[in-house]
Amino acid sequence: MSLKGKAALITGSTSGIGLGIAEEMAKAGCNIIMNGLGEPAVIRALQDRITNYGVRVRYIEADVSSPTECRALMNQTLAEYGGLDILVNNAGIQHVAPVENFATERWDAVLATNLSSAFHLIAAVIPTMRSKGYGRIINIASVHGLVGSENKSAYVASKHGLIGLTKVVALETARDGITCNAICPGWVLTPIVEAQISQRMDREGIERQVAERRLLEEKQPSGRFSRPSDIGALAVFLCSESAGNITGASLPVDGAWTAQ
Repeated sequence: MSLKGKAALITGSTSGIGLGIAEEMAKAGCNIIMNGLGEPAVIRALQDRITNYGVRVRYIEADVSSPTECRALMNQTLAEYGGLDILVNNAGIQHVAPVENFATERWDAVLATNLSSAFHLIAAVIPTMRSKGYGRIINIASVHGLVGSENKSAYVASKHGLIGLTKVVALETARDGITCNAICPGWVLTPIVEAQISQRMDREGIERQVAERRLLEEKQPSGRFSRPSDIGALAVFLCSESAGNITGASLPVDGAWTAQ
């Protein structure tokens, strides 16, 4: 599917799912605006890697937990690219603790990064998408936007909120050539999940294959991880003309996690 000539801003795209989305969109011919954390040398190497797909790649630094920096990020993107076709709200953080011990500042940080950033960026881009009669907004939620898990109150609340935001934006833009959808991944083999596998190996004194199986058995009936490129491929499809009437949807990629 071709996205040639289009431009996509992808938050949290310097690793994991966001990077997978950036690469798949670049393969489809889309110019990429990256945003996320990382050492400058590593980010430059990632830019070079994605540029090899024959697209323009730009990195813009911004702390998306800040409303002011979200607006500045979008304003700079619109100024440099003369508009924006695709917005992928992928940036996210996690903190784990029981509700009664959940630090207020960690709650605020998770909600600001996972939910409020999407609101600010969407609000800033809708006018230009309406003027073009085309726009694709993709919010990377989670299975935790559909179900809960213990000790993840802020994360689960933020992802449920992101799905609610997706539905409202879809309704408000349904006649404007804009779609807004949420992708809800389960276990995806990212650096964060790799760290959880390693921790389990050390904690339980087990081999990697056993650690992976135990992690998956707890939630994901398929017994296998998704890949960042799988999420990226779905994002590319949602940007296509074939997906022009898919809007307001929450699409699990979770190996039947939420089917239970």
